[in-house]
Amino acid sequence: MKENGGKRTCGNGNKGAVGNVRGGRAANGGNSACAQRQRGANAPRANRGERPQSQLQAGGGLPACSVARQCGACQHVNEPYQQQLAAKDQRVAELFSRVAGPEALRPILGMDNPYRYRNKVMSPFAPGRPQKAPKQQRGQRGGKRPSRPSASQRDILCGMYAAGTHRIIDTSECLIENAQAKQVIRAVRSIMLKFGIEPYDEDRGAGFMRHAVVRVGHTSGEVLVTLVTNAREFPGAKGFCRELVRRCPFITTVVQNINERQTNVVLGQREQVLYGPGFILDELCGLSFRISSQSFYQVNSVQTEVLYRQAIKLANFTGAEHAIDAYCGTGTIGLVAASMGAAQVTGVDCVESSIRDARQNARHNGVDNARFAVADAGAFMRDMAAQAAAAGRAGADEEGRPLVLLMDPPRAGSTEEFLRAAVQLAPERIVYISCNPETQVRDLGFLKQFGYGVRTVQPVDMFPHTDHIETVAVLSRKSASKSFIPVSISPKDMGLSEEKEQPTYANIRDYVQKTHGMKVSSLYVAQMKAECGLETQADRSSDKKQPKCPPEKREAILDAFRHFGLIGEDVTEK
Repeated sequence: MKENGGKRTCGNGNKGAVGNVRGGRAANGGNSACAQRQRGANAPRANRGERPQSQLQAGGGLPACSVARQCGACQHVNEPYQQQLAAKDQRVAELFSRVAGPEALRPILGMDNPYRYRNKVMSPFAPGRPQKAPKQQRGQRGGKRPSRPSASQRDILCGMYAAGTHRIIDTSECLIENAQAKQVIRAVRSIMLKFGIEPYDEDRGAGFMRHAVVRVGHTSGEVLVTLVTNAREFPGAKGFCRELVRRCPFITTVVQNINERQTNVVLGQREQVLYGPGFILDELCGLSFRISSQSFYQVNSVQTEVLYRQAIKLANFTGAEHAIDAYCGTGTIGLVAASMGAAQVTGVDCVESSIRDARQNARHNGVDNARFAVADAGAFMRDMAAQAAAAGRAGADEEGRPLVLLMDPPRAGSTEEFLRAAVQLAPERIVYISCNPETQVRDLGFLKQFGYGVRTVQPVDMFPHTDHIETVAVLSRKSASKSFIPVSISPKDMGLSEEKEQPTYANIRDYVQKTHGMKVSSLYVAQMKAECGLETQADRSSDKKQPKCPPEKREAILDAFRHFGLIGEDVTEK
């Protein structure tokens, strides 16, 4: 969650967000493929006088992306959207045939307008070709500015990295990124040229401006701009912000993030507010959330609302249940559950900063039936299961309320330890949200062996024009009996060995050394795996006090986790 990268409204005015359901069963009716294409083609321009890529035509009058092949981020952007949804439905049917019957599969929920949905936009800056520096105009005013080259300066590249490279592709008219956010990126580049601010050269480790990250509140319209710099000292910062806000008056706040390390990790640990409050607010399912530069918040606001509403609906809360929100992050799904039917919610996550944000979000929204704990989710549930077994109340809490498990693990899926704890806890229902159906199917196969049946699978198209699919699976116990006897069987014994081979500690250490130029120990890798809720190696350190992983090595190891698909694109997004 976060995401991450999304924001959205939850009122009646956003019901049309669910848009088209493949097969013509649109939530708001009459949303034909032709109407969707028309709305996509009429998406507003970021700036007048520019020709957006959406005016280019693919087959059948669809908006087309002119750099789709070079960029590679949107594998299907030039294909009809209904065709994309049909292909994703087929993929889900094939994957889940091992664990669920066809009656459990629902058509994928697509978007009414699958364009400009990405509300978090990030761009690197890099030196381009040399060009003549424009002469400084007389009578210019503003704050102190950095000195500029007298003879010539390089152009500045911005956009997205081409797939698998660090070659920047100009995506100024990207079809999936928020138009206002792209306007900010272009303005930052233009002001850099005007003020003579040097972009970061990753080969030399020199230059000042590394990245700009823009987050737009879907409901609030507030805009957060994070400027990632290679030094803390920012000459002319006031003048830069004044000019940026003049060009983009919708900006709410500007934050400088300092990252002086030679690393692929975008954000550093230190920050200072240059303009505004340093955060924005946005709404999700009727709740207000505070978003800062380091916060996880889903990048597709509209579909995150659809996803969460579906998950809560499928959880079938009656006002009597105690929901356990495992891998809760900043508490978004748990707080939504607490406000939409659960009697009590307990969120658990191993990342302390996420739990701190979750508690703050609960206070901010006046939600008093949710509590959050810093702990390993598997160990936390094992303790609950042991207490329940001792009291003879399997599947219920100490007040006799039935348990419902909400789980939203990283792309690598859950762990055997967690799943064993889940079946020992014996909740009446499990709602499993996944951004990787392949690992989800593996985990569902494990749960199926212990008496849980897959009742419903609801795919949601969170990232149109890409291969990614989000799925919500609902499981319930096949037996009505409250008793439960855990059996010790490994996934391999149950034919679940199709899981992709996981990277070894040596793989991770080698990647960090080659990519970041630093050595990390297995101890540090184990610490970061524990922090992210991944499996760790056995601790053979006895009672010796262990050193903590330094911040720069922490970020490098997290980058390795992303590279090997263990976590999402943002640190601790899930």
